[in-house]
Amino acid sequence: MADPYTQLVAGMIFPLQERLKGHDTVRVRREMDDSQWWPREKLEALQLARLRTLLQDAYRNVPYYRAILDDSGLPEGRIEALSELRKVPFLTKALIRANCERMKSNQAHDLARFNTGGSSGEPLIFWIGKERISHDVAAKWRATRWWGVDIGDPEVVVWGSPIELGAQDRLRVLRDMVFRTHLLPAFEMSSQKLDEFVDTIRTVRPRMVFGYPSSISLIAEHAAKHGRRLDNLGTKVVFVTSERLYDHQRAMIERVFACPVANGYGGRDAGFIAHQCPAGGMHITTEDIILELVDSKGEIVPPGLEGEVVITHLATGDFPFIRYRTGDVAVLDERPCSCGRGLPLLKEIQGRATDFVLASDGTIMHGLALIYIIRDIPGVENFRIVQESLQETHVELVTNSHFVADSVRAIEQGFKRRLGQDVKVCIDQVADISREASGKYRYVVSRIAAVNH
Repeated sequence: MADPYTQLVAGMIFPLQERLKGHDTVRVRREMDDSQWWPREKLEALQLARLRTLLQDAYRNVPYYRAILDDSGLPEGRIEALSELRKVPFLTKALIRANCERMKSNQAHDLARFNTGGSSGEPLIFWIGKERISHDVAAKWRATRWWGVDIGDPEVVVWGSPIELGAQDRLRVLRDMVFRTHLLPAFEMSSQKLDEFVDTIRTVRPRMVFGYPSSISLIAEHAAKHGRRLDNLGTKVVFVTSERLYDHQRAMIERVFACPVANGYGGRDAGFIAHQCPAGGMHITTEDIILELVDSKGEIVPPGLEGEVVITHLATGDFPFIRYRTGDVAVLDERPCSCGRGLPLLKEIQGRATDFVLASDGTIMHGLALIYIIRDIPGVENFRIVQESLQETHVELVTNSHFVADSVRAIEQGFKRRLGQDVKVCIDQVADISREASGKYRYVVSRIAAVNH
């Protein structure tokens, strides 16, 4: 039997909040609950109808896209088949930066300013409207309910983004209390902090846990090492996202929490792309997302082969994301899922790996603790952080004319505050940074085995 308080939050309080915000989340989620069972042909027909609306609105109202669609052989944004989407050139972070204002719809209002967390090394400022927010929240809500939990169930969130952590004002604190959400900051993972995290989890007895797989697996390992049980709390599922989930992390979390791990894939820019169901399938949010995989030449790759993830988000009329290159690498799966949902599957996601780093005193920190120091500095186009030892860390920077010499000192000081004043921080400005064999950059590389500390 469902918790009466959870029913109150999910059935009344959360819908009221969304309505007051002008979001259409409840309707969208209900429609998604139905459409997830449609056959693929019906889902593709929905995609085509929504793509037509997106392109025609972009042609009429978005200055950036008018000439592009004409030049692509799609006059007035008219499209007859999904395959014609390939005529539209790719959208990149660099293009968004250069055309940010021209990418806003003339009909848009009440846009929210967003930026990526920077784990890709290329922070991005963009704008989204209420339609996009409603659809992303609805997609996440639907996937949450697959696992027998709902908004209002006790939840622990292990997160490190200052975008969220900086929003902990009184209203947000009150909201988290009502929704029974407990936030644990994932920046510092010292033994003392891990003790505190385990204490909080044991006190909260969460029905679900959400966060970085690396952070949650470290908490699980710490609890197991010190004989602190987390398998008797009634936790039904651990949702992980924002990084690549490794097999050893899944095994550790499932063993210690005695519940399944549900992997999720998405981003602030690309949206809620895919989520794992209880049958194991990594389902793409097909109602909102057209996902293509392309090779190094930009050509479509077939299911079973790896390619870069390219996203068209169908609920982004206010600031269109059309054929957006994410930089992630993935593989499509042709097989249907045994759960019976018609939503297509990702077989493998090869991107999104962010390492831990160690301070000179042995404190374990999420790699994002260093990424955030660099990400908003003007003139930084790309970077890589390599922790060679406890005493020495190297930073490679690809910069442009907006980068000033004083920023080198700011980075050095910021790193020393995190890693220790005695750590040598070597900063080199380079012309280019090579990619990994997978085609993805690795922005934080630690030569130290953090798991052994």
